[in-house]
Amino acid sequence: MKLHRLETSQWVPYPLELVFAFFAAPTNLPHLMPAWQQTRLESSRIQPPPPRPVVADPALRFQSTAAGVGSEMLLSFRPLPGIPLRAHWLALITEFEWFRHFQDIQARGPFAQWTHRHTFTTETRDGQPGTRIDDAVEYTLPMGPLGGIAHRIFVRQQMRETFDWRQRRLTQILPVVARQAVQRPADADTR
Repeated sequence: MKLHRLETSQWVPYPLELVFAFFAAPTNLPHLMPAWQQTRLESSRIQPPPPRPVVADPALRFQSTAAGVGSEMLLSFRPLPGIPLRAHWLALITEFEWFRHFQDIQARGPFAQWTHRHTFTTETRDGQPGTRIDDAVEYTLPMGPLGGIAHRIFVRQQMRETFDWRQRRLTQILPVVARQAVQRPADADTR
């Protein structure tokens, strides 16, 4: 089975804490998937992450629920456009470091193997502070040579289109999230 790799990067003009908190909340994942997939979070078993570190501006803390190491999320989605068949995906969080990165793997689902590392970095562009989001996905397909053919015919393109769609969608979602963000005192527990 051939290991495939997809890497993407996106910069957004929002603070690291907001962007990380949005991505670390499992309920937000369906909003980042293409609408035709009709992704649903069917169930989750959330393990709390370690306590949040104090940020540079301790008065600015965004409230969210984050999935720490050992968290499991069961999702269902349509793997192919126009076909009512639903696939199930059990994701497991294997790494988590506040405001730096987290990693999920497929514990059960359509791929033979899947590892997705999300990395977040504060970055200023043209004088505007913001956050760079880097994704590195390594995956293999089942069915040996047939999986290779499927990758060449449609999986590689569908993966790219899914991440491109996510990047476009994120530019629509983050302004709303930023307006709705709850600012809490630094000593409040916002896990």
